[in-house]
Amino acid sequence: MRVKEVNGAGGIKNRQIQIIALDDQGKPEEAATAATRLISSEHVVALLGEVASTRSMFMADKAQPAKVPMVSPSSTNPKVTGKGDYIFRACFIDPFQGYVMAKFATDNLKLKKFAILKDVRNDYSVGLAQNFEENVKKMGGQIVATESYSNGDVDFKAQLTNMKASQPDALYVPGYYTDVGLVARQAREVGITVPLLGGDGWDSEKLYEIGGAALEGSYFSNHYSVDDPSPRIQEFVGKFKKEYGGQLPDSLAAQAYDAAGMLFEAMQKAPDLTGPNIRSTLADTKGFHGVTGDITLDTQRNPLKPAVVLQVAKGGKYDFVTKIYPEGVKVAAGEPSSPTARPEGNTAPNPAPGTMPTTTRTPPVGSSSSAQSAATTGQPQGVPSGEQPKK
Repeated sequence: MRVKEVNGAGGIKNRQIQIIALDDQGKPEEAATAATRLISSEHVVALLGEVASTRSMFMADKAQPAKVPMVSPSSTNPKVTGKGDYIFRACFIDPFQGYVMAKFATDNLKLKKFAILKDVRNDYSVGLAQNFEENVKKMGGQIVATESYSNGDVDFKAQLTNMKASQPDALYVPGYYTDVGLVARQAREVGITVPLLGGDGWDSEKLYEIGGAALEGSYFSNHYSVDDPSPRIQEFVGKFKKEYGGQLPDSLAAQAYDAAGMLFEAMQKAPDLTGPNIRSTLADTKGFHGVTGDITLDTQRNPLKPAVVLQVAKGGKYDFVTKIYPEGVKVAAGEPSSPTARPEGNTAPNPAPGTMPTTTRTPPVGSSSSAQSAATTGQPQGVPSGEQPKK
């Protein structure tokens, strides 16, 4: 959609954008192979992707020495941009989510005592738990219990029983939706009635299918909400629905739109379309008006922008609650930090595509070619085939 808009307005430097999409089959090694092919054989001027952090890091190892700028829409692991100065992202990083939920729970919910249940075999879960704990303590809260499990576990009752004894005000469960749904059900079964809190690993239409009513009243941080009353977001949602037959754009769609927008703006501003000049201009991104917030890149090429907090409501709706901004970042003009209206009910996001498309080439707008765009999101360890909950 972003390519269509830019090409319809004349393209970049009077040239039309052409997208070449390769399928990495959800495998890090294939992501590296795809990046090599795009750089060496297709001679692309930049890379958009990957979605998942592990695969992005394998791509970055190819993009950095080739001096080809790479922008990931949604890889949240801090190590991704640590691969080099040609690697960028359009999403906030995992440590920020720990801060967001700590601030929301202590400031908005006025809670003081928390228990943490983390997946010790998952860097995402461990990292969020650590940052949540550190920020809760800074904000005057208390961690009264910490329990753990390993990827693949399905019985959490022993840990939950121990946590119940500590009488927390809330449980922080920074896992994937596949685990969180089961945890929620079993928490209610052992008599825990307090809300669960979590991160963007909850973001799937399957979350409510697994956890059901046990999740109602719980909260998680995410990159964006279609219920956010921001005029910018509502304009994007309207355009997306018109373009894609009424489908609601999930957070991956919004982040992809922003990643492409950041890159195309830098390409337009750059003196020419060489890698070093695109990289330099992209690194200077300040106040880019993205759907997911105004984006200013820090020295590590990570965006300084807000996160949203969503509440799980009846029937699997994700109600927009508020925005939490990074420390020192001012609220953007015209961007409300709390809901003033809910223009449209938001069910859980659309599922990620589960197909395995062949390599395709998307022609410039106006071309007679019938080629179709292709994309896959892959699958992290321990997540059912066809599902991609986390970056």
